[in-house]
Amino acid sequence: MSEPKQIDVLIAGQGAAAFAAGLYSSRYQVNTLIASEQFGGETAIGGTIENYPGQPDIDGFDLMMKFKEQVDNLETPTVYSDLKSVTRNGDVFRAVLDDGTEIDAISVILAVGRERRKLGLPKEQEWTGKGVSYCSTCDAPLYRNKPAAAVVGGGNAAVEGAILLAKYAATVYLIYRRDEFTRPEPILVKILEQTENVKVLYSTEVTELLGSDETGLTGIRLSKPWDGQDELTIDGLFVEAGADPRLEIPNQLGLEINPETGEVHINRASNTSVKGIYAAGDLTDGTNLKQTITAASQGAIAALSAYQHVLEVKSSRQDARVVEPADTSVISGG
Repeated sequence: MSEPKQIDVLIAGQGAAAFAAGLYSSRYQVNTLIASEQFGGETAIGGTIENYPGQPDIDGFDLMMKFKEQVDNLETPTVYSDLKSVTRNGDVFRAVLDDGTEIDAISVILAVGRERRKLGLPKEQEWTGKGVSYCSTCDAPLYRNKPAAAVVGGGNAAVEGAILLAKYAATVYLIYRRDEFTRPEPILVKILEQTENVKVLYSTEVTELLGSDETGLTGIRLSKPWDGQDELTIDGLFVEAGADPRLEIPNQLGLEINPETGEVHINRASNTSVKGIYAAGDLTDGTNLKQTITAASQGAIAALSAYQHVLEVKSSRQDARVVEPADTSVISGG
């Protein structure tokens, strides 16, 4: 078996946080590797983005390609395989990838994001970015002056999404499987009730996505009729059913998890509860605003912290090499 690859910083992920971390880490002149099977994270599948500074009206996939190209220009290698396990091995962390590759890294930055809860319907994945979205904050402006759009969910994100979307689309349907709201903040429910162009469909689920591969989404079928019809013609469907942080590796490492949010807890420097392990982006409780720009900023911060840890570890190794001969000579001369 070949020896594990020795590097300074291992970055898990290929989204905004990961690429920003890779950019800064590489500029710090430390040996960096990015590892993830999926390219682009949530941004790449989010459709058109209008709120990223300096890049108005850009497709999310194209934006992530720009991130990656900038990192590639610094010759930062990428391995298209996810982390399978990470354990401490002396003053390094032994990482094993799904493809069997073993890596010893002084610092690890976790930027693996969240897994969006899906409806589990046919064509949902294929039509993501073609009428199906998972981010109202990102994509609501795309439905300016559109006849109708729908939001699925019953938490804060769904209610906020419907309120926001109502500023753009003529009619917004908020589809919730229960018979009343119990999770959203009361003030949000009050605002929702005062938003005249939002129609709430309680005790209802989306059972089918309607459209074609050419047109994308054009409508939805409902589990029970509303206003005498079980199909709605809509221009866009926002699935705001929540998202779960990817905690497999954090749990292996015993990282502190925020009990209120279920996210990896970090401080202002993107430190986790384990020294040498850093986290950034949607995986963390660093901010409530889960956006490309905040993920990128956290990735940059994590890279600085990881770099400082690399210097600390390498300095301690040098000190050990200096001290050891002195100790040996004293013993042999005794």
